[in-house]
Amino acid sequence: MSQGTENPAKRESFSSRIGFLLVSAGCAVGIGNVWRFPFVTGQNGGGVFVLFYILFLILLGIPAFTMELAVGRNSKKSAMGAFRQLEPAGTHWHLNGYLSFAGNYLLMMYYTIVAGWMFAYFFKFIKGDFTKGMTQGQVQGVFDSLTGSPEQMVVWLAITVVLGFLCVSFGVQKGLEKISKYMMSALFLLIVVLAIHSCMESGAAKGVSFYLKPDFHRASSQGIWNVIVAAMNQSFFTLSIGISSMEIFGSYMDDSHSIPGEAIRITAMDTFVAIMAGLIIFPACFSYGIQPDAGPSLIFVTLPNVFLNMAGGRVWGSLFFVFMSFASFSTVIAVFENIMANSMETFHISRTKAAIINCVLMFALCLPCAFGFNLWSGAFANTPMGNILGFEDFLLSNIVLPVGALIYVLFCCTKRGWGPENYFSEINKGKGTHFSRGLLHYFRTGLPALILIILVSGLVTYFQ
Repeated sequence: MSQGTENPAKRESFSSRIGFLLVSAGCAVGIGNVWRFPFVTGQNGGGVFVLFYILFLILLGIPAFTMELAVGRNSKKSAMGAFRQLEPAGTHWHLNGYLSFAGNYLLMMYYTIVAGWMFAYFFKFIKGDFTKGMTQGQVQGVFDSLTGSPEQMVVWLAITVVLGFLCVSFGVQKGLEKISKYMMSALFLLIVVLAIHSCMESGAAKGVSFYLKPDFHRASSQGIWNVIVAAMNQSFFTLSIGISSMEIFGSYMDDSHSIPGEAIRITAMDTFVAIMAGLIIFPACFSYGIQPDAGPSLIFVTLPNVFLNMAGGRVWGSLFFVFMSFASFSTVIAVFENIMANSMETFHISRTKAAIINCVLMFALCLPCAFGFNLWSGAFANTPMGNILGFEDFLLSNIVLPVGALIYVLFCCTKRGWGPENYFSEINKGKGTHFSRGLLHYFRTGLPALILIILVSGLVTYFQ
């Protein structure tokens, strides 16, 4: 572990470009890809949703992504210091640094809970808690016994938080980068193996057709506008744009490659994982007569029952939840690094001290969500959010992320902020794909409009 205070002149960086790409992809790849994407796709009619999802990644995700990376690379600071350094005199853009810092805590206050569920399910498959012949109700009972037990919830939460901060305590290269390289490499291998196996099941062709063949008649039953808005939300959510989760990795970048090119590569890796997750889940669902629109319970209730009916199901179930654990934990350590960097720069403390303090603080902040399924299950029970996890996710996904992203767009593309001249100059440094300055009009009008649609539609959906 490093000692002493963080010195800007000796700022840590990635040892290689592949390290930057894999760590950044690891932050983007997470529960949004492997849990949320499949069930939202199933609820919104399959192929048409996927088509719009990819479209909005291009129109919305990649441009907003470049803005976070640009602010980070130019300032060489975490979000709180970056806005303060780049903002024009007399302005208050630096307040978004505080919003971003709080947003990272808020994300981890419930994300670590779900990541703990992934670890728990891997352990349960290995231990034999899932056996062939279990009914859907019995599988549901395993999940209910996990979430209904304060002791189990706290244990898996503690494992996730302690292990996460232990990883980042070793520094960018020896901790975050090294661990992410191994974990992301294993994740890519596992997802290909699982997808191939799932696509070899007897009814797989119907699942692939539902998933990847656009059927506007089927999508119209959900309402085309609803499908479009859902795709827009998912493309935005998957990259976690708006809370500076990616900004910190921009601050570790060098100038050898252009930011748009790197943003496209990271988004492509993120999308590959999401698409492959669907190729695991939909063929399996159709092969065993499971509805693909099962919702959030798809991973923890529906899929275990699917695996149990497969030959060698215990092995395949274990491998699936190893993959899910890697996907979720890669985001955990990436966001923890963001929290660590902000803490070290703001309070001038060592990495070791930042890890210890934030580990204790994060564990305490996560307890309400852990207890929201048992001891405090009445909280928010009669609201659209349903429970504490739903409330925290609502605040982040529907308010903090879109508001933060809108601020980044205005900061980079208006003269009252950092300004378009500085933004375009920064992103087009180095070799690779460059953005034309002719895109500025779209960035000033189209991007804010799309983000406002996400903000308003999210609020309307929850309170309709």
